[in-house]
Amino acid sequence: MTTATLARPLDSRADFPGMGDWHYLDTAATAQKPQAVIDAIARAYGPDYATVHRGVYARSANMTLAYEAARRRVAQFIGADSENEIVFVRGATEAINLVAQSYPEKGRVLVSQLEHHSNIVPWQLAGWQVDVCPLTADGVIDLDAAEAMLTPAHTMVAFAHVSNVLGSVLDAKRAAKLAHAVGAKLLLDGCQAVPRLPVDVADLDCDFYAFSGHKLYGPTGIGVLWGRADLLDAMPPVQGGGSMIDRVTFAKTTYAPAPGRFEAGTPNIVGVISLHAAIDYVESIGLDAIHAHETALVAQCRDALRSINSVVLYGPEDAAGIVSFNVEGVHPHDVGTILDEEGVAIRAGHHCAQPLMEHLGVDATARASFGIYNGPDDVAALVRGIERVRKLFG
Repeated sequence: MTTATLARPLDSRADFPGMGDWHYLDTAATAQKPQAVIDAIARAYGPDYATVHRGVYARSANMTLAYEAARRRVAQFIGADSENEIVFVRGATEAINLVAQSYPEKGRVLVSQLEHHSNIVPWQLAGWQVDVCPLTADGVIDLDAAEAMLTPAHTMVAFAHVSNVLGSVLDAKRAAKLAHAVGAKLLLDGCQAVPRLPVDVADLDCDFYAFSGHKLYGPTGIGVLWGRADLLDAMPPVQGGGSMIDRVTFAKTTYAPAPGRFEAGTPNIVGVISLHAAIDYVESIGLDAIHAHETALVAQCRDALRSINSVVLYGPEDAAGIVSFNVEGVHPHDVGTILDEEGVAIRAGHHCAQPLMEHLGVDATARASFGIYNGPDDVAALVRGIERVRKLFG
Protein backbone atom coordinates (compact mmCIF):
# COMPACT_ATOMS: atom_id res chain seq x y z
CA MET A 1 0.00 0.00 0.00
CA THR A 2 1.38 3.43 -0.88
CA THR A 3 1.22 6.27 1.58
CA ALA A 4 -1.20 8.12 -0.70
CA THR A 5 -3.90 5.52 -0.04
CA LEU A 6 -3.82 5.76 3.73
CA ALA A 7 -6.51 7.50 5.78
CA ARG A 8 -3.69 9.46 7.40
CA PRO A 9 -0.52 9.44 5.29
CA LEU A 10 2.49 7.95 7.00
CA ASP A 11 4.46 11.14 6.56
CA SER A 12 4.66 11.40 10.33
CA ARG A 13 8.44 11.84 10.61
CA ALA A 14 7.93 15.46 11.67
CA ASP A 15 5.97 14.21 14.70
CA PHE A 16 9.15 12.66 16.10
CA PRO A 17 11.70 15.22 17.34
CA GLY A 18 14.32 12.52 17.83
CA MET A 19 14.50 11.70 14.15
CA GLY A 20 15.86 14.69 12.22
CA ASP A 21 17.74 13.35 9.19
CA TRP A 22 18.71 10.18 11.06
CA HIS A 23 17.92 6.82 9.43
CA TYR A 24 16.64 5.07 12.56
CA LEU A 25 16.09 1.36 11.89
CA ASP A 26 16.04 0.00 15.44
CA THR A 27 12.37 0.30 16.34
CA ALA A 28 12.19 -3.36 17.41
CA ALA A 29 14.54 -2.42 20.25
CA THR A 30 12.67 0.75 21.18
CA ALA A 31 10.51 3.17 19.23
CA GLN A 32 11.12 6.88 18.93
CA LYS A 33 8.52 9.04 20.72
CA PRO A 34 6.04 11.33 18.99
CA GLN A 35 5.64 14.86 20.27
CA ALA A 36 2.17 13.95 21.58
CA VAL A 37 3.71 11.46 24.00
CA ILE A 38 6.48 13.85 25.03
CA ASP A 39 3.84 16.53 25.70
CA ALA A 40 1.80 14.08 27.78
CA ILE A 41 4.87 13.26 29.88
CA ALA A 42 5.60 16.96 30.42
CA ARG A 43 2.01 17.70 31.48
CA ALA A 44 1.86 14.69 33.78
CA TYR A 45 5.13 15.63 35.51
CA GLY A 46 4.23 19.32 35.46
CA PRO A 47 0.86 21.01 35.99
CA ASP A 48 -1.11 17.76 36.36
CA TYR A 49 1.23 15.88 38.70
CA ALA A 50 -0.08 14.25 41.86
CA THR A 51 -0.24 10.79 43.37
CA VAL A 52 -3.07 8.40 42.55
CA HIS A 53 -5.53 6.32 44.56
CA ARG A 54 -4.69 8.01 47.86
CA GLY A 55 -5.11 11.77 47.84
CA VAL A 56 -8.42 13.41 48.81
CA TYR A 57 -7.49 16.68 47.10
CA ALA A 58 -8.76 17.57 43.64
CA ARG A 59 -5.57 17.16 41.63
CA SER A 60 -4.96 13.67 43.04
CA ALA A 61 -8.55 12.72 42.25
CA ASN A 62 -8.13 14.01 38.70
CA MET A 63 -4.88 12.13 38.23
CA THR A 64 -6.53 8.97 39.55
CA LEU A 65 -9.31 9.39 37.01
CA ALA A 66 -6.75 9.82 34.23
CA TYR A 67 -4.76 6.82 35.44
CA GLU A 68 -7.79 4.53 35.45
CA ALA A 69 -8.96 5.98 32.13
CA ALA A 70 -5.65 4.78 30.70
CA ARG A 71 -6.36 1.29 32.02
CA ARG A 72 -9.71 1.33 30.22
CA ARG A 73 -7.99 2.62 27.08
CA VAL A 74 -5.51 -0.26 27.12
CA ALA A 75 -8.34 -2.75 27.59
CA GLN A 76 -10.17 -1.32 24.60
CA PHE A 77 -6.97 -1.27 22.53
CA ILE A 78 -6.38 -5.02 22.86
CA GLY A 79 -10.00 -6.17 23.05
CA ALA A 80 -10.09 -7.11 26.74
CA ASP A 81 -13.47 -7.70 28.38
CA SER A 82 -12.72 -5.42 31.33
CA GLU A 83 -10.14 -2.95 32.57
CA ASN A 84 -9.83 -5.22 35.62
CA GLU A 85 -7.95 -7.65 33.39
CA ILE A 86 -5.21 -5.06 32.77
CA VAL A 87 -2.21 -5.17 35.12
CA PHE A 88 0.35 -2.38 34.81
CA VAL A 89 3.93 -3.62 35.12
CA ARG A 90 7.39 -2.30 34.16
CA GLY A 91 7.41 -4.11 30.83
CA ALA A 92 6.78 -7.44 29.14
CA THR A 93 9.69 -8.94 31.05
CA GLU A 94 8.00 -8.27 34.38
CA ALA A 95 4.66 -9.44 32.99
CA ILE A 96 6.04 -12.84 31.99
CA ASN A 97 7.93 -13.17 35.28
CA LEU A 98 4.69 -12.43 37.12
CA VAL A 99 2.84 -15.25 35.37
CA ALA A 100 5.75 -17.68 35.71
CA GLN A 101 5.99 -17.05 39.44
CA SER A 102 2.32 -16.68 40.33
CA TYR A 103 0.46 -19.14 38.13
CA PRO A 104 -0.63 -21.86 40.57
CA GLU A 105 -0.40 -24.88 38.24
CA LYS A 106 3.30 -24.96 37.53
CA GLY A 107 4.36 -27.86 35.35
CA ARG A 108 5.72 -28.04 31.85
CA VAL A 109 5.83 -24.99 29.60
CA LEU A 110 6.30 -25.19 25.85
CA VAL A 111 8.29 -22.31 24.39
CA SER A 112 9.81 -22.02 20.92
CA GLN A 113 13.29 -21.84 19.49
CA LEU A 114 12.90 -18.17 18.56
CA GLU A 115 11.90 -16.79 21.95
CA HIS A 116 13.43 -13.71 23.55
CA HIS A 117 15.32 -14.49 26.74
CA SER A 118 12.47 -12.81 28.62
CA ASN A 119 10.24 -15.71 27.57
CA ILE A 120 12.76 -18.37 28.55
CA VAL A 121 14.58 -17.36 31.72
CA PRO A 122 11.49 -16.47 33.86
CA TRP A 123 10.11 -20.00 33.45
CA GLN A 124 13.46 -21.50 34.41
CA LEU A 125 13.77 -19.27 37.47
CA ALA A 126 10.25 -20.16 38.63
CA GLY A 127 10.95 -23.90 38.40
CA TRP A 128 9.00 -24.85 35.29
CA GLN A 129 10.12 -27.71 33.04
CA VAL A 130 10.88 -26.00 29.73
CA ASP A 131 10.27 -27.82 26.44
CA VAL A 132 11.26 -26.30 23.10
CA CYS A 133 9.20 -26.27 19.92
CA PRO A 134 11.24 -26.15 16.68
CA LEU A 135 10.80 -23.77 13.76
CA THR A 136 9.87 -24.28 10.14
CA ALA A 137 12.50 -23.78 7.46
CA ASP A 138 11.58 -20.11 7.03
CA GLY A 139 11.64 -19.32 10.75
CA VAL A 140 8.02 -19.66 11.86
CA ILE A 141 7.06 -21.55 15.03
CA ASP A 142 6.21 -25.08 13.83
CA LEU A 143 2.71 -25.67 15.18
CA ASP A 144 2.56 -29.15 13.65
CA ALA A 145 5.53 -30.01 15.85
CA ALA A 146 3.88 -28.27 18.81
CA GLU A 147 0.78 -30.38 18.37
CA ALA A 148 2.87 -33.54 18.46
CA MET A 149 4.81 -32.37 21.54
CA LEU A 150 1.96 -31.15 23.72
CA THR A 151 0.67 -33.44 26.49
CA PRO A 152 -1.64 -33.00 29.49
CA ALA A 153 1.52 -32.43 31.54
CA HIS A 154 1.87 -29.05 29.85
CA THR A 155 0.09 -26.35 31.80
CA MET A 156 1.40 -23.41 29.76
CA VAL A 157 2.41 -22.58 26.20
CA ALA A 158 4.41 -19.34 25.87
CA PHE A 159 5.10 -18.08 22.36
CA ALA A 160 6.15 -14.80 20.76
CA HIS A 161 3.30 -13.36 18.70
CA VAL A 162 5.94 -11.78 16.42
CA SER A 163 9.63 -12.74 16.56
CA ASN A 164 11.93 -9.90 17.57
CA VAL A 165 14.67 -11.30 15.28
CA LEU A 166 12.89 -12.81 12.29
CA GLY A 167 9.65 -10.85 12.25
CA SER A 168 7.75 -14.12 11.75
CA VAL A 169 4.10 -14.00 12.81
CA LEU A 170 2.58 -16.78 14.88
CA ASP A 171 -0.76 -18.34 13.96
CA ALA A 172 -1.97 -17.42 17.43
CA LYS A 173 -5.48 -18.82 17.03
CA ARG A 174 -4.16 -22.25 16.16
CA ALA A 175 -1.62 -22.05 19.01
CA ALA A 176 -4.50 -21.32 21.42
CA LYS A 177 -6.51 -24.25 20.07
CA LEU A 178 -3.57 -26.63 20.48
CA ALA A 179 -2.81 -25.42 24.01
CA HIS A 180 -6.41 -25.67 25.15
CA ALA A 181 -6.79 -29.15 23.66
CA VAL A 182 -4.42 -30.51 26.34
CA GLY A 183 -5.69 -28.22 29.12
CA ALA A 184 -2.81 -25.73 28.90
CA LYS A 185 -3.02 -21.95 28.83
CA LEU A 186 -1.46 -19.75 26.16
CA LEU A 187 0.69 -16.72 26.98
CA LEU A 188 1.67 -14.50 24.06
CA ASP A 189 4.67 -12.17 24.12
CA GLY A 190 3.19 -9.29 22.15
CA CYS A 191 6.07 -6.81 22.31
CA GLN A 192 6.67 -6.80 18.55
CA ALA A 193 3.05 -7.43 17.59
CA VAL A 194 1.19 -4.64 19.39
CA PRO A 195 3.00 -1.80 17.53
CA ARG A 196 2.54 -3.52 14.16
CA LEU A 197 -0.68 -5.54 14.05
CA PRO A 198 -4.26 -5.14 15.28
CA VAL A 199 -4.51 -7.27 18.44
CA ASP A 200 -7.78 -8.60 19.86
CA VAL A 201 -7.13 -10.99 22.74
CA ALA A 202 -10.71 -12.29 22.67
CA ASP A 203 -10.43 -13.17 19.00
CA LEU A 204 -6.98 -14.73 19.49
CA ASP A 205 -8.42 -16.82 22.36
CA CYS A 206 -5.18 -16.57 24.34
CA ASP A 207 -5.10 -16.53 28.15
CA PHE A 208 -2.32 -14.04 28.88
CA TYR A 209 -0.86 -11.27 26.73
CA ALA A 210 2.24 -9.20 27.58
CA PHE A 211 3.70 -6.10 25.95
CA SER A 212 5.92 -3.09 26.66
CA GLY A 213 5.01 0.56 26.21
CA HIS A 214 8.33 1.76 24.82
CA LYS A 215 8.03 -0.36 21.67
CA LEU A 216 4.54 1.11 21.15
CA TYR A 217 5.92 4.67 20.81
CA GLY A 218 5.34 5.18 24.54
CA PRO A 219 7.72 5.62 27.48
CA THR A 220 10.11 3.12 29.01
CA GLY A 221 9.33 1.56 32.36
CA ILE A 222 5.68 0.74 31.68
CA GLY A 223 4.13 -2.41 30.30
CA VAL A 224 0.96 -4.43 30.40
CA LEU A 225 -0.06 -7.90 31.42
CA TRP A 226 -3.53 -8.89 30.28
CA GLY A 227 -4.96 -12.04 31.79
CA ARG A 228 -8.37 -13.62 31.84
CA ALA A 229 -10.22 -12.44 34.95
CA ASP A 230 -10.68 -15.92 36.43
CA LEU A 231 -7.00 -16.71 36.02
CA LEU A 232 -5.85 -13.46 37.63
CA ASP A 233 -8.28 -14.01 40.50
CA ALA A 234 -6.70 -17.40 41.19
CA MET A 235 -3.14 -16.07 41.22
CA PRO A 236 -1.44 -14.81 44.40
CA PRO A 237 0.59 -11.59 44.45
CA VAL A 238 4.34 -11.84 43.95
CA GLN A 239 5.23 -8.50 45.59
CA GLY A 240 3.93 -7.02 48.80
CA GLY A 241 3.54 -3.41 49.86
CA GLY A 242 1.17 -0.51 49.58
CA SER A 243 -1.93 -0.51 47.38
CA MET A 244 -2.12 -4.28 46.85
CA ILE A 245 -3.77 -4.99 50.20
CA ASP A 246 -7.27 -5.35 51.57
CA ARG A 247 -6.35 -5.41 55.26
CA VAL A 248 -3.00 -5.74 57.02
CA THR A 249 -2.43 -7.00 60.56
CA PHE A 250 0.67 -8.51 62.11
CA ALA A 251 -1.13 -11.83 62.20
CA LYS A 252 -2.51 -11.88 58.66
CA THR A 253 -2.83 -9.85 55.48
CA THR A 254 -5.57 -10.11 52.90
CA TYR A 255 -5.13 -8.83 49.38
CA ALA A 256 -6.98 -6.59 46.99
CA PRO A 257 -8.67 -8.15 43.99
CA ALA A 258 -6.93 -8.11 40.61
CA PRO A 259 -5.45 -6.04 39.14
CA GLY A 260 -4.60 -4.15 42.34
CA ARG A 261 -3.04 -7.16 44.06
CA PHE A 262 -0.30 -7.21 41.41
CA GLU A 263 0.50 -3.48 41.57
CA ALA A 264 2.37 -3.04 44.85
CA GLY A 265 3.74 0.41 45.67
CA THR A 266 3.39 3.77 44.00
CA PRO A 267 2.83 3.04 40.30
CA ASN A 268 4.50 4.56 37.27
CA ILE A 269 1.85 7.25 37.06
CA VAL A 270 3.41 9.25 34.25
CA GLY A 271 4.23 6.10 32.30
CA VAL A 272 0.60 5.00 32.38
CA ILE A 273 -0.70 8.44 31.37
CA SER A 274 1.72 8.73 28.46
CA LEU A 275 1.03 5.14 27.35
CA HIS A 276 -2.54 6.33 26.86
CA ALA A 277 -1.23 9.12 24.64
CA ALA A 278 0.88 6.64 22.64
CA ILE A 279 -2.13 4.40 22.01
CA ASP A 280 -4.18 7.39 20.90
CA TYR A 281 -1.40 8.39 18.51
CA VAL A 282 -1.02 4.91 17.01
CA GLU A 283 -4.75 4.49 16.58
CA SER A 284 -5.04 7.90 14.92
CA ILE A 285 -2.99 6.33 12.13
CA GLY A 286 -4.44 2.83 12.38
CA LEU A 287 -2.77 -0.53 12.92
CA ASP A 288 -3.91 -1.82 9.53
CA ALA A 289 -2.23 1.15 7.85
CA ILE A 290 0.92 0.74 9.94
CA HIS A 291 1.11 -2.96 9.10
CA ALA A 292 0.66 -2.29 5.38
CA HIS A 293 3.32 0.43 5.49
CA GLU A 294 5.86 -1.74 7.31
CA THR A 295 5.09 -4.77 5.14
CA ALA A 296 5.87 -2.70 2.04
CA LEU A 297 9.16 -1.51 3.56
CA VAL A 298 10.14 -5.07 4.53
CA ALA A 299 9.48 -6.27 0.98
CA GLN A 300 11.50 -3.40 -0.46
CA CYS A 301 14.33 -3.99 1.98
CA ARG A 302 14.50 -7.74 1.40
CA ASP A 303 14.46 -7.26 -2.37
CA ALA A 304 17.27 -4.71 -2.18
CA LEU A 305 19.43 -6.78 0.16
CA ARG A 306 18.83 -9.94 -1.85
CA SER A 307 20.44 -8.25 -4.84
CA ILE A 308 23.72 -7.88 -2.92
CA ASN A 309 25.73 -11.07 -3.38
CA SER A 310 27.33 -11.25 0.06
CA VAL A 311 24.18 -10.60 2.11
CA VAL A 312 22.42 -13.51 3.84
CA LEU A 313 18.77 -12.96 4.81
CA TYR A 314 16.92 -14.69 7.64
CA GLY A 315 13.25 -15.20 8.34
CA PRO A 316 10.12 -15.35 6.19
CA GLU A 317 9.33 -13.10 3.25
CA ASP A 318 6.19 -11.78 4.98
CA ALA A 319 7.99 -10.71 8.16
CA ALA A 320 6.28 -8.02 10.22
CA GLY A 321 8.47 -4.92 10.26
CA ILE A 322 11.80 -6.69 10.85
CA VAL A 323 14.63 -7.81 8.55
CA SER A 324 17.62 -9.70 9.95
CA PHE A 325 20.69 -10.28 7.81
CA ASN A 326 24.42 -10.79 7.74
CA VAL A 327 27.16 -9.63 5.40
CA GLU A 328 29.41 -12.61 4.70
CA GLY A 329 32.85 -12.22 6.21
CA VAL A 330 31.92 -9.17 8.29
CA HIS A 331 30.88 -9.27 11.95
CA PRO A 332 27.47 -7.64 12.54
CA HIS A 333 29.04 -5.23 15.02
CA ASP A 334 31.35 -3.97 12.30
CA VAL A 335 28.39 -3.64 9.96
CA GLY A 336 26.53 -1.63 12.60
CA THR A 337 29.52 0.62 13.28
CA ILE A 338 30.04 1.48 9.63
CA LEU A 339 26.33 2.05 9.09
CA ASP A 340 26.35 4.43 12.05
CA GLU A 341 29.05 6.47 10.29
CA GLU A 342 26.55 6.75 7.41
CA GLY A 343 23.77 7.95 9.72
CA VAL A 344 21.98 4.58 9.76
CA ALA A 345 21.10 2.99 13.10
CA ILE A 346 20.52 -0.77 13.22
CA ARG A 347 20.83 -3.44 15.92
CA ALA A 348 23.74 -5.88 15.84
CA GLY A 349 24.11 -8.81 18.21
CA HIS A 350 22.20 -11.82 19.44
CA HIS A 351 19.08 -9.72 20.15
CA CYS A 352 18.49 -11.49 23.49
CA ALA A 353 17.80 -14.66 21.50
CA GLN A 354 20.93 -16.77 21.88
CA PRO A 355 19.15 -20.12 21.33
CA LEU A 356 17.84 -18.78 18.02
CA MET A 357 21.34 -17.68 17.00
CA GLU A 358 22.59 -21.20 17.72
CA HIS A 359 19.77 -22.58 15.56
CA LEU A 360 20.74 -20.21 12.73
CA GLY A 361 24.39 -21.24 13.07
CA VAL A 362 25.67 -17.72 13.79
CA ASP A 363 26.83 -15.77 16.81
CA ALA A 364 24.90 -12.65 15.85
CA THR A 365 22.95 -10.93 13.09
CA ALA A 366 22.36 -7.39 11.93
CA ARG A 367 18.74 -6.28 12.20
CA ALA A 368 16.85 -3.46 10.53
CA SER A 369 13.42 -2.80 12.00
CA PHE A 370 10.89 -0.29 10.76
CA GLY A 371 8.40 2.09 12.33
CA ILE A 372 5.79 4.68 11.50
CA TYR A 373 8.45 7.26 10.68
CA ASN A 374 10.43 5.20 8.16
CA GLY A 375 10.24 5.35 4.39
CA PRO A 376 11.98 4.20 1.20
CA ASP A 377 14.82 6.67 1.79
CA ASP A 378 15.77 4.73 4.92
CA VAL A 379 15.99 1.51 2.92
CA ALA A 380 18.13 3.28 0.32
CA ALA A 381 20.44 4.60 3.04
CA LEU A 382 20.79 1.10 4.49
CA VAL A 383 21.72 -0.32 1.09
CA ARG A 384 24.28 2.45 0.49
CA GLY A 385 25.80 1.74 3.87
CA ILE A 386 26.06 -1.99 3.19
CA GLU A 387 27.74 -1.28 -0.14
CA ARG A 388 30.33 0.76 1.78
CA VAL A 389 30.78 -2.17 4.18
CA ARG A 390 31.50 -4.45 1.23
CA LYS A 391 34.04 -2.03 -0.23
CA LEU A 392 35.84 -1.58 3.09
CA PHE A 393 36.03 -5.33 3.73
CA GLY A 394 36.76 -6.29 0.14
